[in-house]
Amino acid sequence: MNAPIDISDVVLKTERLTLRPWRQSDLDDFFEYASVDGVGQMAGWPPHRSKEDSQSILDRFIAHKRTFAIEHNGKVIGSVGIEKYDDWKFPDYTDKRCREIGYVLSKDYWGHGIMPEAVKRVIRYLFEDVGLDAIFCGHFLRNGRSARVQEKCGFEHLLYDKYQTSMETLEDNEVNILTRERWLSLKDN
Repeated sequence: MNAPIDISDVVLKTERLTLRPWRQSDLDDFFEYASVDGVGQMAGWPPHRSKEDSQSILDRFIAHKRTFAIEHNGKVIGSVGIEKYDDWKFPDYTDKRCREIGYVLSKDYWGHGIMPEAVKRVIRYLFEDVGLDAIFCGHFLRNGRSARVQEKCGFEHLLYDKYQTSMETLEDNEVNILTRERWLSLKDN
């Protein structure tokens, strides 16, 4: 089952990052990375063409209270969203508290270990504070960077499927899972 999420008062810290709720003042930083070709397409959405595009999404982030802004040195460079998953696809988890996460990072910060750092901190929050039993996370098969983030964070293969993007394309997709038990065993090692 999709556990309830409200991050409106949650701030998470790592060595280099602050993960916090989005603010209206983040619009310029958001548009800066979301308008770059190659960023959104890896998550299934087109580059933002205008600040109005970014404003519309920013308003949703703020209203839905389930997406963290990733702040690095005072600048927002990406996001980690805690999304509802398609529970009908995973009947074995009907009686478990679960969610799906997704993430996007500014191209300027790819390859610096920032996304695994952010995702690991959100995972810890979801298991320790929210009390989830499992977290799902998917990536397009052509997105090796996202696959590597999930591998570094302990996710394991669950299934392959097709993902309908907001750009009206159908992507080959891998869905991975991280259970509380696996996370605890990795954490202890």
